[in-house]
Amino acid sequence: MYKITIVFLASLFAILYQLPAQTAPEKPAAEANKFNLFSNDMPYNAKANKEFQFLAFFINQGVNSNMFPKASLFNGQLVGRLFGPNSSTTSDSLKSNYFEQRIIPFFIYQPKLFNGKAILRTSLEIDWTWGDQAYGMSGNKGSAINADEVNIQTQNIELELIPAKNFAINLGLQRLFDTPYNPYRTMFDKMASTGYRLAYWGTDAVGISARYDGDYQKIKAGYYLLYENNTEGDDDVFLTELVYQRKLSLKWNAGASIYYVRDRGKGQGGVSVFGEGLASTLAAYNGAYVFNMQKDYKADVAWMGATFSRNPDFMLDPLQLTGFFNYNLGNVVSRVGDAYQKTAGIAGFATNIRAAYRYGRTLNDYVSADFIYASGDQNGIIDKKYTGVITGNTWGMPANIFIGTGGYLLFPHANVVNRFTPVISDISNMGYGLMGGTINLAYDFIPNRLNAKAGTAMAYSPVKPQGGGRMLGTEINGALSYNIGPYMSIEMHAAYLWLGNFFDSQDDSHGSSINGYSATRPVNPYTVFVVYKWLMF
Repeated sequence: MYKITIVFLASLFAILYQLPAQTAPEKPAAEANKFNLFSNDMPYNAKANKEFQFLAFFINQGVNSNMFPKASLFNGQLVGRLFGPNSSTTSDSLKSNYFEQRIIPFFIYQPKLFNGKAILRTSLEIDWTWGDQAYGMSGNKGSAINADEVNIQTQNIELELIPAKNFAINLGLQRLFDTPYNPYRTMFDKMASTGYRLAYWGTDAVGISARYDGDYQKIKAGYYLLYENNTEGDDDVFLTELVYQRKLSLKWNAGASIYYVRDRGKGQGGVSVFGEGLASTLAAYNGAYVFNMQKDYKADVAWMGATFSRNPDFMLDPLQLTGFFNYNLGNVVSRVGDAYQKTAGIAGFATNIRAAYRYGRTLNDYVSADFIYASGDQNGIIDKKYTGVITGNTWGMPANIFIGTGGYLLFPHANVVNRFTPVISDISNMGYGLMGGTINLAYDFIPNRLNAKAGTAMAYSPVKPQGGGRMLGTEINGALSYNIGPYMSIEMHAAYLWLGNFFDSQDDSHGSSINGYSATRPVNPYTVFVVYKWLMF
């Protein structure tokens, strides 16, 4: 089930360190170690009198745009690439006007019996579009008259054990983010601008992870079972990760990582009827590359990458710089007759660099530039080699959310509840590749109270589609935000996108998969919305 929880996490992570349960003043040694079942390194938390904590994030927004799904199946929830198989399209006459609402309750249980070294976290999600459905069973619906919908969705149920200082073990359904930082103890802005910026993995997954977060280095290892099919068969999909980051100086950090997916699922499982994997409808919906082969295949896909960051907290001086290089490789074999034969080798890469300069009094007074390049493939797997990028969007809907660029329509943004349809929903750009970026300027008219932001985005495709060009589009956007009080704000956002000649692609008289099989060029999309947010705790 589709989950976009980033707005909540951005506020949640910012306060986790400040909550009483996260501090650890000293107590006499005898009392501190009375119930210590792990080690003697962590003192008793005298302020953590409340073993149970409750937080919640509420968002309500009114939207006007010219984007909508042509198929009624997707009226309640629309996810994937704009003009993709989800039937999403634009119009010069029809307009979408709707209200969306979300609440995310977050429960934290930290019993004093275990001296603060065992923490249970549970987060749920309840979404709807006003007036959409009642007396039924489904996610993302339930606000029609009488309501009474069964619609609670599970995000996380995970246990964190802290056996020693700086060590943590997370077990269960947890955050899967492709950054070196702990997602439960880090401000979201930092994770969206460091590591791989959630461009490869940015979702929830069940598994076990262990990490060491020291003063000078961070190490994380994890195992996640993406799909369990028959428990007795070799037909599952799992992911492993190993991430390392070293603090080179007060301002500079460098890291490296290896991710590996072993896919034996044969497309079984997945989101609803879409399936999952390299040859699935799910990949097409997400704007990922779809391998033209049988679903009975075996794939081993790995990602080897390096990251760097300078002043990632944006506090030590006015200049912030981050970037990554990630190379994905692998091998795919599919069944031909009674045997498996090599279908394609995988060799693609992506690189990103982002720079920001803080010119004013607050962190909201900045100018930023963001550039990303992802390799493409001219002829698919006809030559038994795919030279484009593969991301988690091949296995989840969506499994990554590259929302830190400042774009709204060309690239995805975070202010969404039930509709997540950017033009570039996966950095592979359907295998054609990507070259583009954004420029943003923000200013606090009233420090930490009233902020304005203006931005632009542009993208090209390294590979031309049939009958089309390389230009994907050019976007302008802006926002005005007012903080009503602590963790409560009201904001207005707007964006307009001029589609490029990439969408002139025509396979036949009915258009192509790029432009939603429209016989004519799609209408330029726009969106305007007003959003109210409140983090309560």
